[in-house]
Amino acid sequence: MILTQVLSTPAGPLSLLAHDDVLVAAGFTGDPATLHDRLAPELRALPLLRVDDLGDPARAVRDYLDGDYAALDKIAAEQPGSERRRRLHAALRAVPAGTTVTYAELAERAGLPRSAARAAGGACARNLIAPFVPCHRVVPSTGGVGSYYYGPEVKRWLLRHEGV
Repeated sequence: MILTQVLSTPAGPLSLLAHDDVLVAAGFTGDPATLHDRLAPELRALPLLRVDDLGDPARAVRDYLDGDYAALDKIAAEQPGSERRRRLHAALRAVPAGTTVTYAELAERAGLPRSAARAAGGACARNLIAPFVPCHRVVPSTGGVGSYYYGPEVKRWLLRHEGV
């Protein structure tokens, strides 16, 4: 079973999905089924069950919104992907709140050449656990905020909230 809770945030509704006490999806949508549809096949086969309190992940979101920017980092999260994508997601989790990196810098932090910036962009685009895996902290080297699965306004809000 996949447990889910939808939280209200200033950036919009945030759905959290957990399986066996591990966060498997999170995103700025009021419809957890849209996240469920993006999960790996073995997790998609499990039914969704809405709960009133998902526990630690929900508490971490509240703490993050209250200014404890490291709160999301403490939550166990797991998503599918190649070894390279997992390295990129791990590097993303290590980008501290209040800072940004470019796609090329993210690739370097994951132990890949700077030329792997496109792979870094792909890892961000396929990230299932925003903002816990903070792809909103990756910006293009040409300036601006770049794209974000949940829209540029949500990305801007997250960056402003973190003091960027």
